[in-house]
Amino acid sequence: MSQESFWSDQENAQKIAKRVKKLKDTIGKFNELRDNLEELVILLELNLEEDRKEIWEEIEQKAELLEKDIEKKELIVLFDGMYDANNAIVTIRPGAGGTESQDWAEMLLRMYLRWAEKNKYIAKIIEISPGEVAGIKNVTFTVSGIHAFGYLKAEKGIHRLVRISPFDANRRRHTSFASVEVIPEVDQEVEIEIKESDLRIDTYRATGAGGQHVNTTDSAVRITHLPTNIVVQCQNERSQYSNKMTAMKILRARLFEHYQQEKEKDLKEIRGKKKDIAWGSQIRSYVFHPYQMVKDHRTEAESGNLQAIMDGEINLFIEAYLKSKKKE
Repeated sequence: MSQESFWSDQENAQKIAKRVKKLKDTIGKFNELRDNLEELVILLELNLEEDRKEIWEEIEQKAELLEKDIEKKELIVLFDGMYDANNAIVTIRPGAGGTESQDWAEMLLRMYLRWAEKNKYIAKIIEISPGEVAGIKNVTFTVSGIHAFGYLKAEKGIHRLVRISPFDANRRRHTSFASVEVIPEVDQEVEIEIKESDLRIDTYRATGAGGQHVNTTDSAVRITHLPTNIVVQCQNERSQYSNKMTAMKILRARLFEHYQQEKEKDLKEIRGKKKDIAWGSQIRSYVFHPYQMVKDHRTEAESGNLQAIMDGEINLFIEAYLKSKKKE
Protein backbone atom coordinates (compact mmCIF):
# COMPACT_ATOMS: atom_id res chain seq x y z
CA MET A 1 0.00 0.00 0.00
CA SER A 2 3.01 2.31 0.36
CA GLN A 3 3.83 2.05 -3.33
CA GLU A 4 3.16 5.20 -5.35
CA SER A 5 1.21 3.27 -7.97
CA PHE A 6 -1.01 1.52 -5.41
CA TRP A 7 -4.19 3.56 -6.09
CA SER A 8 -3.74 3.54 -9.88
CA ASP A 9 -5.81 0.34 -9.94
CA GLN A 10 -8.77 1.45 -7.82
CA GLU A 11 -10.60 -1.89 -7.85
CA ASN A 12 -7.58 -3.94 -6.75
CA ALA A 13 -6.55 -1.28 -4.23
CA GLN A 14 -9.97 -1.41 -2.55
CA LYS A 15 -9.77 -5.21 -2.28
CA ILE A 16 -6.34 -5.00 -0.63
CA ALA A 17 -7.41 -2.17 1.69
CA LYS A 18 -10.42 -4.20 2.77
CA ARG A 19 -8.24 -7.24 3.50
CA VAL A 20 -5.75 -5.09 5.44
CA LYS A 21 -8.59 -3.74 7.61
CA LYS A 22 -9.72 -7.29 8.46
CA LEU A 23 -6.16 -8.33 9.32
CA LYS A 24 -5.63 -5.22 11.46
CA ASP A 25 -8.89 -5.92 13.31
CA THR A 26 -7.79 -9.50 14.08
CA ILE A 27 -4.29 -8.45 15.17
CA GLY A 28 -5.76 -5.59 17.22
CA LYS A 29 -7.99 -8.00 19.14
CA PHE A 30 -5.02 -10.25 19.88
CA ASN A 31 -2.88 -7.33 21.04
CA GLU A 32 -5.69 -6.14 23.30
CA LEU A 33 -5.83 -9.56 24.98
CA ARG A 34 -2.05 -9.66 25.35
CA ASP A 35 -1.94 -6.17 26.91
CA ASN A 36 -4.74 -7.00 29.36
CA LEU A 37 -2.96 -10.21 30.38
CA GLU A 38 0.34 -8.37 30.94
CA GLU A 39 -1.42 -5.78 33.11
CA LEU A 40 -3.00 -8.55 35.16
CA VAL A 41 0.36 -10.30 35.66
CA ILE A 42 1.97 -7.05 36.86
CA LEU A 43 -0.93 -6.43 39.28
CA LEU A 44 -0.60 -10.00 40.59
CA GLU A 45 3.16 -9.73 41.12
CA LEU A 46 2.80 -6.43 43.00
CA ASN A 47 0.10 -7.77 45.27
CA LEU A 48 2.10 -10.89 46.13
CA GLU A 49 4.21 -8.49 48.19
CA GLU A 50 1.49 -6.11 49.44
CA ASP A 51 -1.20 -8.80 49.96
CA ARG A 52 -4.12 -6.37 50.01
CA LYS A 53 -7.60 -7.89 50.06
CA GLU A 54 -9.19 -5.29 47.78
CA ILE A 55 -6.46 -5.85 45.15
CA TRP A 56 -7.04 -9.63 45.25
CA GLU A 57 -10.74 -8.94 44.58
CA GLU A 58 -9.83 -6.68 41.66
CA ILE A 59 -7.48 -9.35 40.26
CA GLU A 60 -10.23 -11.95 40.49
CA GLN A 61 -12.70 -9.73 38.65
CA LYS A 62 -10.18 -8.86 35.93
CA ALA A 63 -9.25 -12.55 35.51
CA GLU A 64 -12.91 -13.55 35.07
CA LEU A 65 -13.47 -10.80 32.48
CA LEU A 66 -10.28 -11.74 30.64
CA GLU A 67 -11.27 -15.41 30.57
CA LYS A 68 -14.66 -14.57 29.05
CA ASP A 69 -13.00 -12.26 26.51
CA ILE A 70 -10.54 -14.99 25.51
CA GLU A 71 -13.34 -17.53 25.11
CA LYS A 72 -15.24 -15.10 22.90
CA LYS A 73 -12.23 -14.29 20.73
CA GLU A 74 -11.25 -17.96 20.45
CA LEU A 75 -14.28 -18.26 18.18
CA ILE A 76 -12.37 -16.31 15.54
CA VAL A 77 -10.35 -19.44 14.72
CA LEU A 78 -13.62 -21.25 14.00
CA PHE A 79 -14.36 -18.88 11.13
CA ASP A 80 -12.33 -20.71 8.51
CA GLY A 81 -15.00 -20.63 5.78
CA MET A 82 -14.25 -18.56 2.69
CA TYR A 83 -17.21 -16.22 3.32
CA ASP A 84 -17.46 -16.36 7.12
CA ALA A 85 -16.26 -12.72 7.41
CA ASN A 86 -19.02 -11.47 5.09
CA ASN A 87 -22.34 -9.84 5.84
CA ALA A 88 -25.33 -12.18 6.03
CA ILE A 89 -28.66 -12.24 4.19
CA VAL A 90 -31.40 -13.92 6.23
CA THR A 91 -34.84 -15.02 5.05
CA ILE A 92 -37.52 -16.38 7.39
CA ARG A 93 -40.55 -18.24 6.06
CA PRO A 94 -43.40 -19.74 8.13
CA GLY A 95 -44.45 -23.34 7.63
CA ALA A 96 -47.94 -24.73 7.23
CA GLY A 97 -50.36 -23.57 9.88
CA GLY A 98 -51.48 -20.12 8.84
CA THR A 99 -51.56 -17.43 11.51
CA GLU A 100 -49.87 -19.57 14.16
CA SER A 101 -46.76 -20.20 12.02
CA GLN A 102 -46.74 -16.64 10.70
CA ASP A 103 -46.70 -15.34 14.27
CA TRP A 104 -43.79 -17.70 15.04
CA ALA A 105 -41.87 -16.34 12.03
CA GLU A 106 -42.29 -12.81 13.38
CA MET A 107 -41.10 -13.93 16.82
CA LEU A 108 -37.94 -15.34 15.21
CA LEU A 109 -37.43 -12.06 13.31
CA ARG A 110 -37.60 -10.14 16.60
CA MET A 111 -35.12 -12.61 18.18
CA TYR A 112 -32.55 -12.10 15.41
CA LEU A 113 -32.96 -8.32 15.36
CA ARG A 114 -32.34 -8.29 19.13
CA TRP A 115 -29.31 -10.57 18.67
CA ALA A 116 -27.87 -8.22 16.04
CA GLU A 117 -28.36 -5.20 18.29
CA LYS A 118 -26.76 -6.90 21.31
CA ASN A 119 -23.75 -7.98 19.24
CA LYS A 120 -23.19 -4.56 17.60
CA TYR A 121 -24.35 -5.64 14.13
CA ILE A 122 -26.50 -3.54 11.81
CA ALA A 123 -29.71 -5.27 10.73
CA LYS A 124 -31.82 -3.90 7.89
CA ILE A 125 -35.13 -5.28 6.62
CA ILE A 126 -35.12 -5.50 2.82
CA GLU A 127 -38.56 -6.94 2.17
CA ILE A 128 -41.38 -8.05 4.46
CA SER A 129 -44.86 -9.40 3.81
CA PRO A 130 -47.26 -9.15 6.78
CA GLY A 131 -49.81 -11.86 7.59
CA GLU A 132 -53.54 -11.20 7.28
CA VAL A 133 -54.22 -11.58 11.03
CA ALA A 134 -50.82 -11.49 12.70
CA GLY A 135 -47.19 -12.32 12.05
CA ILE A 136 -45.42 -12.34 8.68
CA LYS A 137 -45.62 -14.42 5.51
CA ASN A 138 -41.91 -13.90 4.84
CA VAL A 139 -39.10 -11.48 5.52
CA THR A 140 -35.62 -10.88 4.16
CA PHE A 141 -33.09 -8.79 6.04
CA THR A 142 -29.36 -8.16 5.99
CA VAL A 143 -27.01 -8.30 8.97
CA SER A 144 -23.85 -6.24 8.40
CA GLY A 145 -20.59 -6.53 10.31
CA ILE A 146 -17.47 -8.66 10.55
CA HIS A 147 -18.26 -12.42 10.71
CA ALA A 148 -22.03 -11.85 10.50
CA PHE A 149 -22.38 -14.83 8.15
CA GLY A 150 -19.88 -16.86 10.19
CA TYR A 151 -22.16 -16.60 13.20
CA LEU A 152 -25.58 -16.74 11.59
CA LYS A 153 -24.88 -19.75 9.36
CA ALA A 154 -25.47 -21.72 12.57
CA GLU A 155 -29.14 -20.68 12.41
CA LYS A 156 -29.91 -22.16 9.00
CA GLY A 157 -32.65 -24.77 9.21
CA ILE A 158 -36.08 -25.49 10.63
CA HIS A 159 -37.09 -23.96 13.97
CA ARG A 160 -39.95 -25.57 15.92
CA LEU A 161 -42.28 -23.89 18.42
CA VAL A 162 -44.52 -25.65 20.97
CA ARG A 163 -46.96 -23.46 22.91
CA ILE A 164 -50.55 -22.78 23.90
CA SER A 165 -51.79 -20.85 20.90
CA PRO A 166 -53.06 -17.32 21.58
CA PHE A 167 -55.15 -17.70 18.42
CA ASP A 168 -57.00 -20.82 19.63
CA ALA A 169 -60.14 -20.06 21.64
CA ASN A 170 -59.94 -23.56 23.20
CA ARG A 171 -56.40 -22.87 24.49
CA ARG A 172 -54.95 -25.99 22.88
CA ARG A 173 -51.26 -26.70 22.46
CA HIS A 174 -49.93 -26.13 18.93
CA THR A 175 -46.68 -26.99 17.16
CA SER A 176 -45.43 -24.55 14.52
CA PHE A 177 -42.47 -24.51 12.17
CA ALA A 178 -40.51 -21.77 10.39
CA SER A 179 -37.49 -22.03 8.12
CA VAL A 180 -34.45 -19.77 8.41
CA GLU A 181 -32.25 -19.37 5.33
CA VAL A 182 -28.84 -17.72 5.72
CA ILE A 183 -26.54 -16.90 2.80
CA PRO A 184 -23.42 -14.71 2.58
CA GLU A 185 -23.50 -11.35 0.89
CA VAL A 186 -20.90 -11.77 -1.86
CA ASP A 187 -18.50 -9.09 -3.00
CA GLN A 188 -18.28 -7.78 -6.53
CA GLU A 189 -15.06 -9.72 -7.09
CA VAL A 190 -17.02 -12.99 -6.99
CA GLU A 191 -17.74 -13.61 -10.65
CA ILE A 192 -21.43 -14.30 -11.25
CA GLU A 193 -22.72 -13.74 -14.75
CA ILE A 194 -26.12 -12.04 -14.81
CA LYS A 195 -27.45 -11.26 -18.27
CA GLU A 196 -30.01 -8.47 -18.68
CA SER A 197 -31.98 -10.75 -21.01
CA ASP A 198 -32.34 -13.27 -18.17
CA LEU A 199 -34.09 -10.76 -15.90
CA ARG A 200 -37.71 -9.71 -15.56
CA ILE A 201 -37.99 -6.54 -13.50
CA ASP A 202 -41.38 -5.47 -12.12
CA THR A 203 -42.21 -2.41 -10.04
CA TYR A 204 -45.09 -2.11 -7.62
CA ARG A 205 -46.33 -0.02 -4.73
CA ALA A 206 -44.77 -0.84 -1.36
CA THR A 207 -47.01 -1.95 1.50
CA GLY A 208 -46.82 -1.41 5.24
CA ALA A 209 -44.71 1.13 7.08
CA GLY A 210 -42.50 3.36 5.02
CA GLY A 211 -43.92 6.86 4.88
CA GLN A 212 -46.06 8.73 2.40
CA HIS A 213 -43.55 8.69 -0.49
CA VAL A 214 -42.78 4.97 -0.26
CA ASN A 215 -46.44 3.93 -0.10
CA THR A 216 -47.75 6.19 -2.88
CA THR A 217 -45.23 5.49 -5.65
CA ASP A 218 -44.21 2.34 -7.51
CA SER A 219 -40.84 2.30 -5.79
CA ALA A 220 -40.78 -1.39 -4.79
CA VAL A 221 -38.88 -3.70 -7.16
CA ARG A 222 -39.25 -7.40 -7.92
CA ILE A 223 -36.56 -9.11 -10.01
CA THR A 224 -37.04 -12.61 -11.45
CA HIS A 225 -34.02 -14.50 -12.76
CA LEU A 226 -35.71 -16.51 -15.51
CA PRO A 227 -33.20 -19.40 -15.92
CA THR A 228 -33.35 -20.33 -12.20
CA ASN A 229 -36.76 -18.80 -11.34
CA ILE A 230 -35.15 -17.08 -8.33
CA VAL A 231 -37.25 -14.08 -7.25
CA VAL A 232 -35.98 -11.23 -5.07
CA GLN A 233 -37.87 -8.17 -3.87
CA CYS A 234 -36.97 -4.91 -2.17
CA GLN A 235 -39.35 -2.25 -0.90
CA ASN A 236 -37.37 -0.75 1.97
CA GLU A 237 -35.68 2.14 0.17
CA ARG A 238 -37.33 5.42 -0.86
CA SER A 239 -36.36 5.33 -4.51
CA GLN A 240 -36.93 2.72 -7.19
CA TYR A 241 -33.25 2.92 -8.15
CA SER A 242 -32.07 2.18 -4.60
CA ASN A 243 -34.48 -0.73 -4.34
CA LYS A 244 -33.23 -2.11 -7.66
CA MET A 245 -29.58 -1.89 -6.55
CA THR A 246 -30.36 -3.64 -3.27
CA ALA A 247 -32.43 -6.31 -5.05
CA MET A 248 -29.56 -6.97 -7.48
CA LYS A 249 -27.19 -7.40 -4.54
CA ILE A 250 -29.56 -9.96 -2.99
CA LEU A 251 -29.93 -11.69 -6.38
CA ARG A 252 -26.15 -12.03 -6.72
CA ALA A 253 -25.98 -13.69 -3.31
CA ARG A 254 -28.91 -16.01 -4.08
CA LEU A 255 -27.40 -17.04 -7.42
CA PHE A 256 -24.05 -17.65 -5.75
CA GLU A 257 -25.77 -19.90 -3.19
CA HIS A 258 -27.72 -21.64 -5.96
CA TYR A 259 -24.58 -22.46 -7.95
CA GLN A 260 -22.79 -23.61 -4.79
CA GLN A 261 -25.68 -25.96 -4.00
CA GLU A 262 -25.54 -27.33 -7.54
CA LYS A 263 -21.87 -28.19 -7.00
CA GLU A 264 -22.68 -29.77 -3.62
CA LYS A 265 -25.48 -31.77 -5.23
CA ASP A 266 -23.04 -33.24 -7.76
CA LEU A 267 -20.59 -34.10 -4.95
CA LYS A 268 -23.34 -35.74 -2.88
CA GLU A 269 -24.27 -37.97 -5.80
CA ILE A 270 -20.64 -39.07 -6.00
CA ARG A 271 -20.32 -39.60 -2.23
CA GLY A 272 -23.73 -41.18 -1.78
CA LYS A 273 -27.02 -39.72 -0.65
CA LYS A 274 -27.36 -37.98 2.70
CA LYS A 275 -30.53 -37.00 4.50
CA ASP A 276 -31.66 -33.55 3.40
CA ILE A 277 -33.19 -30.99 5.73
CA ALA A 278 -36.92 -31.61 5.44
CA TRP A 279 -39.94 -29.97 7.01
CA GLY A 280 -40.08 -31.43 10.51
CA SER A 281 -36.38 -32.28 10.79
CA GLN A 282 -35.88 -29.24 13.01
CA ILE A 283 -32.50 -28.02 14.20
CA ARG A 284 -33.94 -26.45 17.36
CA SER A 285 -37.10 -26.65 19.47
CA TYR A 286 -38.55 -23.82 21.53
CA VAL A 287 -40.98 -25.22 24.11
CA PHE A 288 -43.23 -22.69 25.89
CA HIS A 289 -45.63 -25.30 27.34
CA PRO A 290 -45.94 -27.59 29.36
CA TYR A 291 -42.40 -26.52 30.46
CA GLN A 292 -39.96 -23.88 29.23
CA MET A 293 -36.92 -25.12 27.36
CA VAL A 294 -34.96 -24.35 24.18
CA LYS A 295 -32.89 -27.24 22.84
CA ASP A 296 -30.61 -27.50 19.82
CA HIS A 297 -30.90 -31.01 18.38
CA ARG A 298 -27.54 -30.88 16.60
CA THR A 299 -25.40 -30.13 19.64
CA GLU A 300 -27.71 -30.97 22.59
CA ALA A 301 -27.12 -27.42 23.91
CA GLU A 302 -30.14 -26.26 25.88
CA SER A 303 -31.41 -23.45 28.07
CA GLY A 304 -34.39 -22.97 30.36
CA ASN A 305 -34.16 -19.17 30.16
CA LEU A 306 -36.77 -18.86 27.43
CA GLN A 307 -37.29 -15.10 27.76
CA ALA A 308 -33.57 -14.38 27.36
CA ILE A 309 -33.40 -16.60 24.25
CA MET A 310 -36.34 -14.82 22.63
CA ASP A 311 -34.64 -11.52 23.49
CA GLY A 312 -31.67 -12.52 21.33
CA GLU A 313 -29.40 -14.35 23.79
CA ILE A 314 -28.66 -17.17 21.35
CA ASN A 315 -24.83 -17.17 21.37
CA LEU A 316 -24.96 -20.33 23.52
CA PHE A 317 -26.38 -22.25 20.55
CA ILE A 318 -24.30 -20.52 17.88
CA GLU A 319 -21.02 -21.15 19.68
CA ALA A 320 -21.91 -24.79 20.45
CA TYR A 321 -22.67 -25.35 16.75
CA LEU A 322 -19.43 -23.70 15.58
CA LYS A 323 -17.36 -25.75 18.03
CA SER A 324 -19.08 -28.97 17.01
CA LYS A 325 -18.43 -28.29 13.32
CA LYS A 326 -14.76 -27.61 14.08
CA LYS A 327 -14.50 -30.98 15.86
CA GLU A 328 -16.07 -32.71 12.88
